[in-house]
Amino acid sequence: MRWFRTGRRDLPWRTPFPRDPYAVLVSEVMLQQTQVDRVIEAYLSFMERFPSLEALAAASVEDVLHAFSGLGYYRRARLLHESARAIVALGSWPKDAGELARLPGFGPYTSAAVAAFSFGGSDPPVDGNVARVTARLRALPLPMGSVALLRAGREFAASLYAESPTPEVWEALMELGATVCAPASPRCRACPVRASCAAFAAGDPAAFPLPRPQRSREAHRWVALWVERDDGRVLLRRVDDGPLLVGLWLPPLAALSDGIDPSVAAEILAREAGVDVPLSATDVVRHSITHRDIRVVPFAATVGANRVAEAQPGWSWQDPGAPTLPTSSLLAKLARACGGRQAQPTKNREA
Repeated sequence: MRWFRTGRRDLPWRTPFPRDPYAVLVSEVMLQQTQVDRVIEAYLSFMERFPSLEALAAASVEDVLHAFSGLGYYRRARLLHESARAIVALGSWPKDAGELARLPGFGPYTSAAVAAFSFGGSDPPVDGNVARVTARLRALPLPMGSVALLRAGREFAASLYAESPTPEVWEALMELGATVCAPASPRCRACPVRASCAAFAAGDPAAFPLPRPQRSREAHRWVALWVERDDGRVLLRRVDDGPLLVGLWLPPLAALSDGIDPSVAAEILAREAGVDVPLSATDVVRHSITHRDIRVVPFAATVGANRVAEAQPGWSWQDPGAPTLPTSSLLAKLARACGGRQAQPTKNREA
């Protein structure tokens, strides 16, 4: 804790205890699978746009998704919105981790973190940083994400809390894992507890914990229609169904089944959009969503300002560099591949 107090990072959600549970919830949700440097600006912008739980609950899910643009993993945003509405409906915040866990979007870690940092809960919040530090201090040959390692992390964090009953001790442990006891190349010489670390004593701290079992990856092929107006605006369509990107606005997309010619699928998308101009195949775009590897085959077209009936529900002309609707980083990738290109109509260039 002395090490933490002298060298901790200055983060906007690190206010004195007890903390505003709404601010804790937003920061913890954003930090899931996203680096701190990317979260800081998004967090400040989000809190300015939705300064209270009530403001978030009253917003549309589309506004919430837009505020999450660029962070990825948009299911987090939907669940955050649902949790805000659920808490407002209750009339007050549940203060116990077990009660919080019954709300939408509150897993074991988020429930414990909100209870600990806002309401003085004694249930330790154990994230990947705490689990990794525990595995190294005790030289536990357990895989990341395993029930056994999470249990060991809770026991270790609880023992520290028993000696110093403040949530600051848990935050210090998280900071240690995030800044010193990193997954690869841990900075052991800068560690304040290396004298007690069994993995350091063994000479190979990076060997602990064991790697997380890898989920098998899925390969997907999509086709995309990039329709650009003379003024640079691009036609986007809201994704209303499917397992991925639902609620986001992107150029019209379709999954490609085996044996389907991408150019045929692109023509179908063009008819749906009311586009009747030649399409030009551009470079394949690669995109990943969790364990899915996606190859997107884009077809581009340029139209006059009034060539497409954009009044259809779920369609919108947007500046791809500054969209006002929630979207995905896939839009920027497609813009780089297609934007402003005057390619000649050609056969599909997928290789």
